[in-house]
Amino acid sequence: MGRWRDGRSTLRIGGTGGGSAGPPGAGEASLSEVPSAGQGSSRSRAPGPAIPVEIATSYRARTRGLLGRDGIEGALLLTPASGVHTFRMRFPIDVAYLDRRLRVIAVRTMKPGRLGLPRLRARHVLETEAGAMARWGLRPGTEVEIG
Repeated sequence: MGRWRDGRSTLRIGGTGGGSAGPPGAGEASLSEVPSAGQGSSRSRAPGPAIPVEIATSYRARTRGLLGRDGIEGALLLTPASGVHTFRMRFPIDVAYLDRRLRVIAVRTMKPGRLGLPRLRARHVLETEAGAMARWGLRPGTEVEIG
């Protein structure tokens, strides 16, 4: 699996993992190598629109997360992470728990001041403003692409 760094990239919902991403650059992230077994099925579809995503890999960036913000343009990817909280947050958020292959395990909406239970299979957590994931069509079983 490729290594991500703190920075910005793009998120695509419902991707098939068909594109190859180059090595990570300064402030960029690359998509880890995603196995292509079974991806040529009739269920696969073209990736959706590019959504800006901030990537938080360092302890400091993951700890800060969305705290102290009034909103977010796009999404925030916390990695590695298996759970989140919304203490001291100013707005409700949607949370998607992703496995190591960037497949959505669960999606939850959390109000400020809540503690989300960690998901054992989750390796990454995607956060955004409440309602955005429903608009994007993000639900359990959906694959996402970063990069």
